[in-house]
Amino acid sequence: MKALKFHKKKMTFKHLRVLETCEGCFIELIFIRIGYANYYSYFYFQMNRPMIRAIFLDVDGTILSFNTHKVPASAQASLVELYNKGTKIIIATGRSFGNLAEISHIPYHGVVSLNGAECTLSDGKVVERHAISLEMFRKSMELAKEYDFAIAVEGNDGIFVDRIDSRVTELANMVALPLPVVRNLWDVFQEGVCSQLCFYLDYETEQKVMAQLPGLASSRWCDVFADVNVAGVDKAVGVHSFVKHLGIDISETMAFGDGGNDIPMLRAAGIGVAMGNASDNVKKHADYVTASVDEDGLYKAFRHFELI
Repeated sequence: MKALKFHKKKMTFKHLRVLETCEGCFIELIFIRIGYANYYSYFYFQMNRPMIRAIFLDVDGTILSFNTHKVPASAQASLVELYNKGTKIIIATGRSFGNLAEISHIPYHGVVSLNGAECTLSDGKVVERHAISLEMFRKSMELAKEYDFAIAVEGNDGIFVDRIDSRVTELANMVALPLPVVRNLWDVFQEGVCSQLCFYLDYETEQKVMAQLPGLASSRWCDVFADVNVAGVDKAVGVHSFVKHLGIDISETMAFGDGGNDIPMLRAAGIGVAMGNASDNVKKHADYVTASVDEDGLYKAFRHFELI
C-alpha cells in the first residue's frame, strides 16, 4: 500500500476531498473543518480497514430472536443489501441444512451446518462433511441407556429422538419448533450419513459421558442439551472450509454469534462479533460486542464497520 503525502495546511480546508485508489478499492474521505490529528486518525482507519468479503452468521439468538422467533426487519434489510453488494453470506448453525425454514427469506450463499460437520452451498452441493462412525454411535446409544438421557440424530431429513422427555420438550418450545419424531435411531443411522447427535442432559452428566467418547466432542448454546460431533470439528472448521472454497483470506471474514458453540468461529474469523444477548464468556472471545438481536444488533454492527 503506497503512502500519501499531505501538507498540514490543507487539513483545515472546509471541504477537503482525498481520492486514492488502493488494491482495487476506491476510497473517498470527506472532512469538514477538522484538525490534522483527527484527519490522520480517520484516514489511517480507512486505509487499514479490512475488506470483508464473507460474513458467517449463527441463526438462533443471532439472526432469529428467541423472543419473537422472527428475523428483525433491520437484519433482513441489511443482509439483502450486503448480498446484493456481492458479500458472501454464509449461515453457520448447529441446525441442519434442511432445518432453516424460518430464515428462508434471507439470501445466502452457503451453510455451515451441524456445528461445522457439514458445509453445503445454497444449491445443496456438499463442500465438506464429517460423519460420526458406527463405533461412536453404538457407544453413544449405550451411554444414553446407562445414564438415562434422551438422544437424537439430527440431519437434513429432520431431528429424530429415541423418546420425548422434559428437556426435549423445553428445547422445542425454546426455538418454536414441533417436537422431534420418535424413531428407532438405529434405523435412522443406517438410512443415511449421521454428522450430529443431540444429548439431552445436564452439564455434570455430559462430562462423564463425553469422557468415554474420545472420538466425539460436545458443544452447547443453551443448558438444555449438547450437540455432539466428530472430535476436532466445530464452526471454525466450517469457516476455514468455506474460506478455501471461496478462495479468500481468513482476514476477509466476519462472524456473528451468541452461543458457546460460536466461540471457535468468533476466534477464527478476521473479525468476531458477539451479540449483546451472548454470555460474558462468549463476549470475551469477540473482537466487538454489538447490541442484542432484538435491539438491531446485526444492523448496528454492519453500520459500525461501515459495511452498509
